[in-house]
Amino acid sequence: MPACIAFSLGPISRSSMSVEVNLSSPGRLATYSQHWCRFTWLSLLLLPLGLCYCLLTEVRRLCYRLGVLAQTALEKPVIVIGNITVGGTGKTPLVIWLARYLQGHGYRPGIIARGYRGRAKSWPQSVGADTDVDLVGDEAVLLARQGACPVVVGPNRIASARALIDKHGCDVIISDDGLQHYALGRTIEIAVIDGQRRFGNGLCLPAGPLRERVGRLKTIDIRITNGLPRQGELGLAIHPEAFINLKKQANRKESTGFAGEHVHAVAGIGNPDRFYSQLETLNITLERHIFPDHYHYRERDIHFADNRAVIMTEKDAVKCEQFATANDWYLTIKAEPEPMFGQAILARLQENSDGQKTT
Repeated sequence: MPACIAFSLGPISRSSMSVEVNLSSPGRLATYSQHWCRFTWLSLLLLPLGLCYCLLTEVRRLCYRLGVLAQTALEKPVIVIGNITVGGTGKTPLVIWLARYLQGHGYRPGIIARGYRGRAKSWPQSVGADTDVDLVGDEAVLLARQGACPVVVGPNRIASARALIDKHGCDVIISDDGLQHYALGRTIEIAVIDGQRRFGNGLCLPAGPLRERVGRLKTIDIRITNGLPRQGELGLAIHPEAFINLKKQANRKESTGFAGEHVHAVAGIGNPDRFYSQLETLNITLERHIFPDHYHYRERDIHFADNRAVIMTEKDAVKCEQFATANDWYLTIKAEPEPMFGQAILARLQENSDGQKTT
């Protein structure tokens, strides 16, 4: 979750018809997330805004279905991986897994993303492993490093997708997030569900965590759950792999390398509790340091008076490399969907290679 979330109803702009929730401090962020997990006085107070948000998102989606608002269908298949809730569900690791999986089956995939918090003056932007994170955002650089395929980011996902097709010769587009970006036609829609938090209190923003009503899942091609799946859902496991040193990337430790130690754990992601739980299952004692999603780190944020190791996520690490020390590490993770997921993607691509569904 970003430090300040603007809930936009337009396909590109974050400012038009928006409800803004200030989550600029970790304590405030945690408190607000707790209200999204259950019915509280705050969720009830915000219920009218949540109802309005749900109604407006339904109307907007209907406008695209009826052709009142134009949807662009590209000549290549588009796979959108997103969710209907705010916060981290495991989309990015799944995007990386799918890009590599498709490459292994003869496709030339490319990845598009929003480039959130990127400060580039022109869009779209092609992203490489060494692209300045300040220009394109943390997730974009992570995708470029791990996806092993072309990555283009920008607010206009249609323009980004066209750049992948025209400049990089990609024959399938994977959109990291963008489930609600209806202006872009899509061949396959995939919703990633948080197996622990599910849909919180079931209310729409800002009263709850929903970007769209739960009923939207009925129209989505594949529902995959990070955790224990329920009926009609496929399973997704996110496994810790290894610890990599930020200062010397060649230095690595196995996932058991910090077992029994007391470390500083830094997280500026949508669901930091999942990261902390991963570390605790590795028998690591944590001193937690929570920052808002997409936080712009400074040196003092990750350096502490003691000599304990500092462990962070890979997404956080791309923003801390310039001032990292030999005491700073990040945890690499690997997505492992059940086999039926990849099979379903390949079958759907073969069936719909020349067509895209309506939203």
